[in-house]
Amino acid sequence: MSSILPSPNSPSAFRMTVYSFIFAVLISATSSAPTPLYHLYQQLFHLSPAMITLIFGSYSFALLAALLTVGGLSDYLGRRPLILLALIFNAAALIVFMLAESGTTLLVGRIVQGFATGIAFPTFGATILDTDKRRGSTLNSITAFLGLMVGTLAAGTLVAFAPAPTHLIYALLFIATVAGIIALALMPETITGRPGALAAMRPHISVPQRARATLLKVTPVNIAGWALGGFYLSLMPTLVAVVTGITSPFVGGTVVAALMLSATASVFIFRTWAPQRVLFTGATTLIIGVLITLSGVYLEAVGLLFLGTAAAGLGFGSIFSNILKIVLPLAESHERAGLFATFLVESYLAFSIPAIAAGLIAPTLGLSNTAYIYGSAIITLAVISIAATRTSLSESPAVS
Repeated sequence: MSSILPSPNSPSAFRMTVYSFIFAVLISATSSAPTPLYHLYQQLFHLSPAMITLIFGSYSFALLAALLTVGGLSDYLGRRPLILLALIFNAAALIVFMLAESGTTLLVGRIVQGFATGIAFPTFGATILDTDKRRGSTLNSITAFLGLMVGTLAAGTLVAFAPAPTHLIYALLFIATVAGIIALALMPETITGRPGALAAMRPHISVPQRARATLLKVTPVNIAGWALGGFYLSLMPTLVAVVTGITSPFVGGTVVAALMLSATASVFIFRTWAPQRVLFTGATTLIIGVLITLSGVYLEAVGLLFLGTAAAGLGFGSIFSNILKIVLPLAESHERAGLFATFLVESYLAFSIPAIAAGLIAPTLGLSNTAYIYGSAIITLAVISIAATRTSLSESPAVS
């Protein structure tokens, strides 16, 4: 599939890169906006931790369904039609959230939101690589983290200090989404279509042969990082309230935002390091961060929670960004969306299934004990990764 842009350095290519980056961040921010509200929803709708993680997990499974069916469809139909579809679904999800009056409504909203994200992430990711191959992997590395940080921090702030706590953040995101739909009319298409769209919608995993061994080697540490992110975005605000007695959504949202802020910073801190060194350092930092965080839970110290979160975020972000730099360049242009979708399937399974399991056992074991078990599992995976970095890893050229 060939690009119809005149040049990677053309004004239209730059415009599409900026647009794709901004609205990929918006989609990510929308996905994390409910996180600071979960504790409030628990009180308003009398929801159990299991129901909260079910709501959280429904998003991930809808996202996975989209990734497996339409995640690579932009390789066939073009980027713009799929971007439009993603933004329409995102707007619909935000309307559902604004009208939510029960856990069931939240569940529906998260399902629609997950489908929007499952379309958006691989499409925006492939578009950014189409228009800026030199910086594309770095930009794709930070969109998710930056959006998750903005979403949790903005929602936590508005819930704590602004009126209409369960409506305002969604209304603002809805306005931004509509703006994205309008602005799309001014954006160029970056690839030409090709036959095979219907066949491509059959659920499948698409990993180019030359990328398979490398993806397998980095899977344990990828699971560890995303499992950590899943716990933070589902149960961490409630855990903060339980262990510290601080029930403000602003504090819970800020702890989650701290994870994403340090993850975003790590992309730039480690971007010139060799892949093996980044994976080793990232896994080690993740272990240290989780240990400090669990100490904060045990000592009921919010300061340690923030410190451990910041360290864990550095590990999470460096791991994720490095994997993208290693794996994505192994795909040709017509394989990018499919490979990116497959990588996200792996990531979001790790993001959702452990968090759902934690929500199910929390009522029996208690949230703190659940956190200890969860953290121990993450540490174990990170240790496996450290051992793996001592073996040969394909040294694909890093894209800065």
